[in-house]
Amino acid sequence: MLLGKGADVNAEGGEYGTALQAASAGGHKEVVEMLLGKGADVHAQGGEYGTALQAASEGGHKEVVQMLLGKGADVHAQGGEYGTVLQAASAGGHKEVVEMLIHYHVE
Repeated sequence: MLLGKGADVNAEGGEYGTALQAASAGGHKEVVEMLLGKGADVHAQGGEYGTALQAASEGGHKEVVQMLLGKGADVHAQGGEYGTVLQAASAGGHKEVVEMLIHYHVE
């Protein structure tokens, strides 16, 4: 894999910003786990979604949201198309993710 050949796990660019944001947007739990294990920055901002947590929330990917929260993702980060994590989850109509975020005291 490219990461084993020295690829930058936090390289930025394109629609998704980082590989972690792209994997989170697609709900690809195993890829998210691998990227986090290789040092992907859970706080990186950029691209259409702002952060990986915003991307996962907008897609309603509950397991990925839980994983990112467990790694300390900033629930108050702002940016991207929807502004906040809670707005991203709400825009997608993802009630369970909204409830999970409220549990984390998201405003």
